Formats: sequence, structure tokens, C-alpha cells
Amino acid sequence: MTKFIAFFLILSLVVSTSLIKNSTKDLEDEIYSAKENLLFLENRFKDSKLEFDYLSSSEKLLEYQELYFESSLQKKSLKELNIFEIKNNEIIIRELTILGKNE
Repeated sequence: MTKFIAFFLILSLVVSTSLIKNSTKDLEDEIYSAKENLLFLENRFKDSKLEFDYLSSSEKLLEYQELYFESSLQKKSLKELNIFEIKNNEIIIRELTILGKNE
């Protein structure tokens, strides 16, 4: 009888150990995948932030204007801007309205 109890105890320990190892391996795989995704997203964020910081500086924008557009860009006031829409093959042009501005 004691051999049967010892055998059953050892068998249950082996089974429980294998179940625990499998669940731990699955968790480790999920953690690794999440870390890789996070690293990829962090790199994309850094690249986007660098691009935004580089392109949004006023000095750089003026430099690009002089380099690529020379004198083809003209300043417009907000009152001169219109909204151009195409709905159901019909062209609609409306005035631009700016909310929150007191002029």
C-alpha cells in the first residue's frame, strides 16, 4: 500500500511539475513578445519625435522654403482660405470658419 501511495505521489508531482513548466513557458513567451513589441514601438516613437522636432522648428521650415520653393509660396490671411469638398460628384466651396477666435 505504501508503494502505491509513493508511486501516486511521485506521479502527481511529475504531472504538476510539467503543467507548471508549460504555463511558465507560455508566460515567458508572452512577456518576450510584449517586450519586443514595446521596443519596436519605442523606436518608432523616437523616430517620429525626431522627425517632428527637426521639421517643426521655424528655422528649418524657413530654410526649406528658401531651398525648395524659392518665391513660389505666398502668405495668405485666414479670411482668404476656403474649404473645398467633393460630395456625390459635386464640388462644394465654402468659407473657412475658425471657432474660438475673436476678430
